[in-house]
Amino acid sequence: AALTVRFLTRRFIGEYGDMEFIYSHNLTVDGREILFHIWDAPNSQGEDGSSEEKRIQWADSFVLVYSICDRASFNILPLKIQFIKAAKEGQSQEKVPIVIVGNKRDLHHQRVVSSEEGRLLALSLDCGFYEVSAAE
Repeated sequence: AALTVRFLTRRFIGEYGDMEFIYSHNLTVDGREILFHIWDAPNSQGEDGSSEEKRIQWADSFVLVYSICDRASFNILPLKIQFIKAAKEGQSQEKVPIVIVGNKRDLHHQRVVSSEEGRLLALSLDCGFYEVSAAE
């Protein structure tokens, strides 16, 4: 949520609950106006598969965010990506755009997931990769 709000407003707010929101945002990229619809959903371990399936069918691309300070948030990514690819790529031959983002780069002293691990995971799953800090 912090990363989404930072993208939309350029402001950082540190604390969020486990709320799910859909945002719309216009942005000019390379001289073209683009309308983003962002479904910001927290990772819910106990969530039923139908809710996640609904979000996957709704979306055209995916940004999966983990905390570099939280190994569990990183470890869930391969399963999430396999689920997305099975649902989206099973319907067509097109590759679904997925980007993995490691957040909290500013908290390097609390890091438990290395940049190299993130890069290697993205490479092995044919995804993009970035490390960022929503706070900075």
